[in-house]
Amino acid sequence: MKIGIIGGGIAGLTAAYELSKAGHHITLFEKAAHLGGQVATFEVGGEAIEGFYHHIFTNDTDIVQLIEELGLSQDLRWLSSKVGFYYGGKIYKFVSPIDLLRFTPIPLIDRLRLGLVGLYLRRYRQWQRLEATTAEEWITKYAGPRNYQVVWGPLLRGKFGNRYRDVGMVWFWGKIHLRFASRSGVGQSELLGYITGSFGRVIKALADRVTQTGGIVHTSTPVHRILTEGVRAVALEVNSSIYSFDAIIATVPSPNFLAMAPDLPEDYRAKLEKASYQAAVCLVLVLNRSLSPIYWLNISDPSLPFVAAIEHTNFISSSQYGDKHILYLSNYLSSDSPLYSLDAQGLLQQYLPNLKKINPNFDPSWVEEYHLFRDEAGQPIITTHYSQQIPEYQTPIPSLFLANTTQIYPEDRGMNYSVRLGRIISRLVTKFQVKSQGNEGT
Repeated sequence: MKIGIIGGGIAGLTAAYELSKAGHHITLFEKAAHLGGQVATFEVGGEAIEGFYHHIFTNDTDIVQLIEELGLSQDLRWLSSKVGFYYGGKIYKFVSPIDLLRFTPIPLIDRLRLGLVGLYLRRYRQWQRLEATTAEEWITKYAGPRNYQVVWGPLLRGKFGNRYRDVGMVWFWGKIHLRFASRSGVGQSELLGYITGSFGRVIKALADRVTQTGGIVHTSTPVHRILTEGVRAVALEVNSSIYSFDAIIATVPSPNFLAMAPDLPEDYRAKLEKASYQAAVCLVLVLNRSLSPIYWLNISDPSLPFVAAIEHTNFISSSQYGDKHILYLSNYLSSDSPLYSLDAQGLLQQYLPNLKKINPNFDPSWVEEYHLFRDEAGQPIITTHYSQQIPEYQTPIPSLFLANTTQIYPEDRGMNYSVRLGRIISRLVTKFQVKSQGNEGT
């Protein structure tokens, strides 16, 4: 079959790779100048690094298998993480049960409840029973109001803005379940994985495999419209050209898909229209010294204008990057946020005074470079009863398929689940081919 794929992120590239292996003729279109989506890279000290922070967990089996298949497993390193929590002007280590017991902003009984809730959610698998409950309701009831006020509430507000009270408990369950499952035993720190030279190597390897089998990969090439004929999607309108296909896969956010697929039936369009997102915004600072000893620092202080400070070089040695220290200041913003419209310099000026709160010795002269990266559909907002509003992979137009982050559920977005999504959609397209050939033969 001739298959057109819209979107060159990891889901689209994985689908392209799997289908090209099966002998299909692939043409992929990416509107950006680069492939990879949030896995796209830039260079610091001559070494590639992602514009958005990345790592994988030990139970991310789909991407681990893909890395092995692409011949990159020898460069996959598993390292202990250093997680911390910023509250009340102080950094607290947040890795082991001992660290939890030392977290004095909440009373001892609440510290114990927090630990027990984490262990419970690690083992809990019947997430369907949580669909009617918000994260706020469940956490307040079982972990306690103080734990919600100090620990989880600020993080939910930081990630989902004024929609934080709408977030379903299944989203929170997925985060805790995944995080704890990456630890091999009680009291042990989690191991996180990173590829020497960045995960951009996975993106390049996927694209190379596709082109080596005769596939075509276009960048800087936005798709304007999906064209239908009768009940089938038959072509893509790209600039002034028309490309014909037997099947089409879109891996773009739901609003973008709606705009390019006007012939979708109303009931399916209604599911797409329910999708809402927070934009992911990362300001990456290249420093001449380290801000803190923590890799992943959660911010539980509403006076700080970002939700996390991820110091990559507390995970991967700064020697990889010319002895520079790389700090991601992570945010999730809605379009009505005052920070949303700021450029890199404006955002830097908002953030700089707050770095002194994390480290009183910080000085703006530490910043040698800064880079801003945005993804307008960075984080789908997962509400209660979310499973009822997920659009099907195979749209009502039989030869048209959708694979995007709103369909990663009950898990949350991430490289592993984008790989899984690409594999799922490739299998469905293959089944569609078999079914179509069967119908032609009858």
